[in-house]
Amino acid sequence: MRRRTFIGAMGGSTVAGLAGCLTRDGDDETGNGDSEPENPDLEGELTVATYESMVDGDNPAGPWLKEAFEAEYADAELTWTVPGQGLTHYIEREQQNADLEADVYLGLNVDDLVRIDDSLGEGGLFRELNVDRIDNAGRIRDGLDMGDPHGRVLAYDTGYICLVYDETVVDEPETLGALTEPAYEDSLLAQNAQSSDPGKAFLLWTVDAFGEDGYLEYWRDLEANGVRILDDWSESYYGAYMNEERPMVVSYSTDQVYASAEEYDMSRHQIAFPNGQGYANPEGMGIFERASELDLAYEFLDFALSSEAQAVVAQRNVQFPAVSSEHVDLDEEFDQYAHEPSEAVTVGYEALRGKLDGWVEDWAREFAGQ
Repeated sequence: MRRRTFIGAMGGSTVAGLAGCLTRDGDDETGNGDSEPENPDLEGELTVATYESMVDGDNPAGPWLKEAFEAEYADAELTWTVPGQGLTHYIEREQQNADLEADVYLGLNVDDLVRIDDSLGEGGLFRELNVDRIDNAGRIRDGLDMGDPHGRVLAYDTGYICLVYDETVVDEPETLGALTEPAYEDSLLAQNAQSSDPGKAFLLWTVDAFGEDGYLEYWRDLEANGVRILDDWSESYYGAYMNEERPMVVSYSTDQVYASAEEYDMSRHQIAFPNGQGYANPEGMGIFERASELDLAYEFLDFALSSEAQAVVAQRNVQFPAVSSEHVDLDEEFDQYAHEPSEAVTVGYEALRGKLDGWVEDWAREFAGQ
């Protein structure tokens, strides 16, 4: 899930709790070779790769993180890098055994880990983390384990894909199946699962709901009922939905935070959780296997889970913090307008391995161009 720029496993769909088992295979629970040094090297330039809206746009979190991290570590410099191809850039560099020129990646999803392992082999690209070196890791909420069997990533925020709708035009859909009924004909805007994080998340939600053998038939029913699929979230939300071309869009459950800040009519920004569910999309951070500034990288992961950093990231990214509520203070407006589903669902790492590309490709052949 990528930050919205408007503000500065199958059969196991409920997200599992944090397992606390992030150690290298065969090693004991105290370390994986990244044991904490007596005198860590906290001098130098730490390079953190991320996506563009973390560092650019309306009030992004990245500049604050840089300034605050450098204030805490006076002999360190944090440099952001935004690769044009995102994670693909580093997968290709790793395949070529070329310099990665980065220490940390901020913005990993579960499907990214699957893509890494499908491309590079099990446990590729990132180090298996020794969480004993990350004091604040113990603050992470239950339910935000990224499901990686190789323990390479920790969540730093999360969002929930849901439906945003205009209550003056349509009623709240109680189930995903209801979206195929006449009451919702020509109502829904969705995104291309090949090019959009919320689009892919919504597709996986339908795989979870209707099964590997039934999700395409469900999409055929959606298509017959007039679903409109656009390339990305911005086009579907800022373009079609905000121009009132349709009364419902696949979006984020923090939508009302934005609507309230912009003083929009809240009747057009209602949140629907069909079946009481929303699709959870935690964002994670990991340390590259070939990181040159390992000690600073561990300090950055710990810093990103600190109370102040969590509040800034959540509110500027308009997502939920990764740490539990007793460890972070959020604005009253965020607490009021950011909604969480009764049940968070996801398709986990094990179910995605070897299946994700096929599901997306099969979907795209029928629906991506419509």
